[in-house]
Amino acid sequence: MEAVIAVFALLFVLLFGLGAYATVKAVGAAKRGVDRGITQARRTVEDHTLRAKSFAQPGAAGELAQLRLKLRTSMRATQDALHAAVAEDESLKESVGLFERLSAHGQELDDELKRLESEPDRAALTERLPGLRERTERITHSADSLRWAAHDRARRFADDDLDSLSAQIDLESGALRHWTAPEPQAASSKQPSSSTQSASTRQQASPSQSAPPPWPEAPAAGAATAGQTWPDTAQSSSAQEPVRPAITPPAVRPTYPWQKKPRPESTT
Repeated sequence: MEAVIAVFALLFVLLFGLGAYATVKAVGAAKRGVDRGITQARRTVEDHTLRAKSFAQPGAAGELAQLRLKLRTSMRATQDALHAAVAEDESLKESVGLFERLSAHGQELDDELKRLESEPDRAALTERLPGLRERTERITHSADSLRWAAHDRARRFADDDLDSLSAQIDLESGALRHWTAPEPQAASSKQPSSSTQSASTRQQASPSQSAPPPWPEAPAAGAATAGQTWPDTAQSSSAQEPVRPAITPPAVRPTYPWQKKPRPESTT
């Protein structure tokens, strides 16, 4: 009895532990989802704010907003492309590592541009704009290079797979249409055979032998109803075969001695 109670207690503890673990995992996943949604919303608001500043504020402040917007858009697009491609192509892990190092420089530049937005000295800000513009171009160019290289690699693999698949389909289609394959033409179709040449030579040498038979002569006036006959030909089939009656008359059946005579019908 004590063993049964111990087993039930152990099962209860295991079920309670599994339930607690599942609850913690669910709460963590929900929290991460909420944090991700908040981060995405904050990022969207910042992007719209930067876009509005780039159009509304003239001078250095507007250019700073344009640089930040360009930097953030390029880095985010490269990050999404690499993370989506590395799941299918593990050789891109090194590219992801390089992008993480580049992302550190991008974050540093973005923070610097954000601080300079509230800089009151517009003259000093204008002097620093060329250097900031050059750094932004270098970082965005590197990020775009990584992104397009990943795109080209994926497209190359897709093209190679499509070429291989097309070749296999063409081969299978040819095997299915095996009866339509062109047959090798014999040499006799290109050059006339010796028998054909000899026959044509004999025909040219003796044209009288190959001439068709002459037409039959017209019948005499008294034999207008007689049919025309070809010379040296057999008679027509109508003259050779006798006329048969349509119905053959019944023959007299012989009477044998073992047959009984027919009994006359009774009149009673």
